[in-house]
Amino acid sequence: MIKKKAITETRTIRHVRIRKKVFGTAERPRLSVYISLNNVYAQIINDEAGTTIISASTVEKEIRDNAKKIKLTDSSKLVGELIAKRALEKGITEVVFDRGGYLYHGRIKALADEARSAGLKF
Repeated sequence: MIKKKAITETRTIRHVRIRKKVFGTAERPRLSVYISLNNVYAQIINDEAGTTIISASTVEKEIRDNAKKIKLTDSSKLVGELIAKRALEKGITEVVFDRGGYLYHGRIKALADEARSAGLKF
């Protein structure tokens, strides 16, 4: 009998495949996205130094109050806008997008589109 792999297992396999190619530098850091059942997390990471430069999520107080009243896709738009705003304040204009093994639709696409429209290039 053929056993179907779990969704998290297939996502992990995709994520490892993506991470072989995507690497963040000081000039062009990596925008990493993680999505849980209820929240969206985004980080801008310098892989050379191994440090997180900027982070934003729906758990933060700025977004949390608004995120309770709106859809998950709309709350990910707020995270995308916030991470782009913080990146531009730090002087980061270009990033490499790491979708974390998730398919590029829904919350991932909404976050990426909003970050692009706020001024990040990737």
